[in-house]
Amino acid sequence: MSEEAAKATETKETQEPKEARKAEAKKAKETATAVAEKKEEKKVKKTTAKSGTAKLDKLVDEIGSLTVLELSELVDTLKERFSIQAVAVSSAAAAGPPAEAPVEKSEFDIVITDVGGQKLQVLKEVRSVTSLGLKEAKELIDNLPGTVKEAAGKDEAEEIKKKLESVGAKVELK
Repeated sequence: MSEEAAKATETKETQEPKEARKAEAKKAKETATAVAEKKEEKKVKKTTAKSGTAKLDKLVDEIGSLTVLELSELVDTLKERFSIQAVAVSSAAAAGPPAEAPVEKSEFDIVITDVGGQKLQVLKEVRSVTSLGLKEAKELIDNLPGTVKEAAGKDEAEEIKKKLESVGAKVELK
């Protein structure tokens, strides 16, 4: 074989692997492109599935490009056009399930707010429903409002209130 033939054979042998490598690279690039396109298609499908239609997608994009002032005006316009009224939602309602009914108070403080015209009769009743002496009961009546009894049961508190009101005093249960 001549030198030229040897070089040609050698060149063919070296070119074939280069061409093979180029073909493999081209194939890999095409595969990567196909994978990227599939991922993009999935994204588009997910976005379309979430928002519904292309019309909604366009609307969402347009709203996203608005300024805060424009958004405020949009909200006001929508409220007017569709007669929407703002409804205040209490924090308890927004929090979730309704709370249990409020627990009824079982202990009350009995407070005299006014003695009325029969100060002596009120003083006697205060002494009868408490264990206060004459001096302490008089100080209680003179410094109104004053607590006659603390943490009394419901029935006891109502009974004391009736007794004190029957002699002219004004009483509150707290």
